[in-house]
Amino acid sequence: MGEASDAALLLTRLALGGVMIAHGWNHWRGGGGITGTAGWFGGLGLTRPRLQAWLSVLTELGAGALLLVGLLTAPACAAVLSVTLVAGLLAHRPHGFFVFKEGYEYVLVLGVLAVAMGAWGPGEYALDEALGIAVTGWAGAGAVLGLGVVSTAGLLAAFWRPRPSAPDQQTT
Repeated sequence: MGEASDAALLLTRLALGGVMIAHGWNHWRGGGGITGTAGWFGGLGLTRPRLQAWLSVLTELGAGALLLVGLLTAPACAAVLSVTLVAGLLAHRPHGFFVFKEGYEYVLVLGVLAVAMGAWGPGEYALDEALGIAVTGWAGAGAVLGLGVVSTAGLLAAFWRPRPSAPDQQTT
């Protein structure tokens, strides 16, 4: 790919990994900690909200750490995609597009970046390359998209129980 492209991929991986670690850390130690995060997940209609909080923390910290070193990049990107899909669908979609209105703009960018990173691969400065296990191109993007969507669907099927709408919000 070339030195400039590999440097750009390293920067992208570090940024995405760093963002995920920051999110995981915030869900664990920030604000209301696990209890606050669990309350937020419960408010979104997820059952077993404390479990969801811990799964979110472990997924975000783990995927972020893997991205930082460029190891198992496609599965790490699939984890990012799944986290952003859940957040986008449950928390941000009802508010529209723009992030300043609590919309899905931010998680959309992170999710698309995760799929793109699957296609690009981790770049030369990654453990995947050193170990000869990098998955790139359509196979990488497909792996990210497939694993991310299936994981999201499984989580929602197992744990999401939407709250009924208030009578004045129902349509006939």
